Amino acid sequence: MKRIDIFTDGACSGNPGPGGWAAILRSGAHEREIFGGEQATTNNRMELTAVIEGLKALKGRAEVVIHTDSRYVMDGAEKWLKGWKTKGWKTADKKPVKNEDLWRALDAELAKHALVWRWVRGHTGHVENERADLLARSAIPSKNPD
Repeated sequence: MKRIDIFTDGACSGNPGPGGWAAILRSGAHEREIFGGEQATTNNRMELTAVIEGLKALKGRAEVVIHTDSRYVMDGAEKWLKGWKTKGWKTADKKPVKNEDLWRALDAELAKHALVWRWVRGHTGHVENERADLLARSAIPSKNPD
């Protein structure tokens, strides 16, 4: 099975506010950068979108290593997602799961691959994380679109 590393990041100008996401996909010597933005969003939504879009860009089943600086996304996928599904998309205190639409989309993408999560500390010089951050910030739409 092909191994693919995906380095992701999300950014927001204000939280909520306009935001951007980015993913760098790497398989051997081949790399691809993808990114996008939304006018009204949150940082957590952009972090989730980066992972979802990175996984959606894959052509087939792969061994995927997701590198993220988002504990929210990593912990959600590894620790909370199964329980949320079991409880009908409710948290432990019976409240609706925030960003349920994106968590459902992520869950569907995760099912397609053999996946490992790697947390990286953000803004510490990690080359790919810094690149993903720059791409995500560059994708933030202007607050006053013309």
